[in-house]
Amino acid sequence: QVQLVESGGGLVQAGGSLRLSCAASGDIFKIEEMGWYRQSPENERDLVASISSRGSTNYADTVKGRFTISRDDAKKTVSLQMNSLRTEDTAVYVCHAEIYRPRPGWEGFSDGTDYWGKGTLVTVSS
Repeated sequence: QVQLVESGGGLVQAGGSLRLSCAASGDIFKIEEMGWYRQSPENERDLVASISSRGSTNYADTVKGRFTISRDDAKKTVSLQMNSLRTEDTAVYVCHAEIYRPRPGWEGFSDGTDYWGKGTLVTVSS
C-alpha cells in the first residue's frame, strides 16, 4: 500500500512563511514527478509547483519567486517552502507523486500511477 502524507499546514499572517512536507511510504521502486496542487471546495486541483526526478521544476505564475519546491529521493519526500504568503494563497494543498511500484521479487517495475495525499490546509490571514 502506497501512501502520501502531508504535514506543515496551518495559519499564518500575510507576508509570513510556511513549509509543507510530503512523505511517500510503501513498496516503491521509483518516483518520477512530485508536486503540490491547490484543491478547491469542488475538488478541482490546480498545479502550484512540480519537480521531476531530474530536478527540473515548474511553478504556477502566481507563486514564482515566492515558493520553492524541493525533493529528497532518499527519504521519498517533497517539500514546498512558501514565503511572502498572500491571503489568496489560502487553500488545501495536496501532494502528488507519480510512483512506480516493484514487480514481484523486485524484478523491474509496474506502470506508473498517480498518487495523492489527503491535503493540508493553509490559511493566510490579512
